[in-house]
Amino acid sequence: MPDCSPIEHSFFSNHIRLRCDTPRIKQTRRIKALVKAEEVALKQGQPNHEGVKWKKSKTLELNLPDFQGLFGTAGLSLLHRNGLLETLIERSMVEELASEIEVSDEVKTTLFNGYQHQHSLRSEEAKNEHIEKLKLTNAQFEERVLRPYRISKLAKAQFGPKAEGHFLLTKERLDTIVYSLLRLDSHSLAQELYLKIVNKESNFSDLAGKYSQGPERDTKGVIGPSPLSQSHPHLMEKLRAARPGVLLEPFRIDQWWIVARLEKIAPATFDEQMAGKMSMELFQEWLRQETQNKLEKLNFNDREANKS
Repeated sequence: MPDCSPIEHSFFSNHIRLRCDTPRIKQTRRIKALVKAEEVALKQGQPNHEGVKWKKSKTLELNLPDFQGLFGTAGLSLLHRNGLLETLIERSMVEELASEIEVSDEVKTTLFNGYQHQHSLRSEEAKNEHIEKLKLTNAQFEERVLRPYRISKLAKAQFGPKAEGHFLLTKERLDTIVYSLLRLDSHSLAQELYLKIVNKESNFSDLAGKYSQGPERDTKGVIGPSPLSQSHPHLMEKLRAARPGVLLEPFRIDQWWIVARLEKIAPATFDEQMAGKMSMELFQEWLRQETQNKLEKLNFNDREANKS
């Protein structure tokens, strides 16, 4: 029986544990039931936390390969030194979990058609040549195409009830913003250009295209739409307090003098697309933690192995 200790998450109000002590058939049925309930809830327009009934802890079986037996200590050490071991563990977990999600024939057809269109595979011959070039069997190719969809469904089924709470905790970084920026290394020039804009002697875009000393010069000073959190913290603070269309007086950030104007701010909203994104973030966070948990149990240190 695989050794899989429980893992707890401080960012959940209800701890989630993954164990390896239940039969595989129970896991398959459980995941299918969760996915089905999630689909029904979405069709009925119900919130995730009401559409799916959750216990305080859920169990998923992880039948991972015996990496220690497959590669030995020396092999694991080589993979770890080259930054490959963590990736191998993570991908093995994703493959194991995603394989339990069933995909209807209708969805398969849509996904395969989309893949063939994206890669310009306009005939069966072109598709077969593409698969051969990837050095995959037909079954492996099918799994690769379907995996993103399966992972998305798994993430929603597992973490959908926590998606809105995660959204509320991280909403500030999700808000998008459009603003105009002049970046200058001279305070006097910044003040001069600021007054020209205020007095309507020149417009912002023309001055930014001529004088700004950053990449925004190519867009005539316009930046965005982009997440507000990607801005410099001081600039983000100024823009969050500003009113759209109001020019901000020159202020300093590092070696630059900044003249900025908020054009538009779009607060993030929690819709079905955002729910999927938040569920995926939570799934990725769990995946990172569980990968580290598995990594710590492997012996890939040659010196320690020689001592024992």
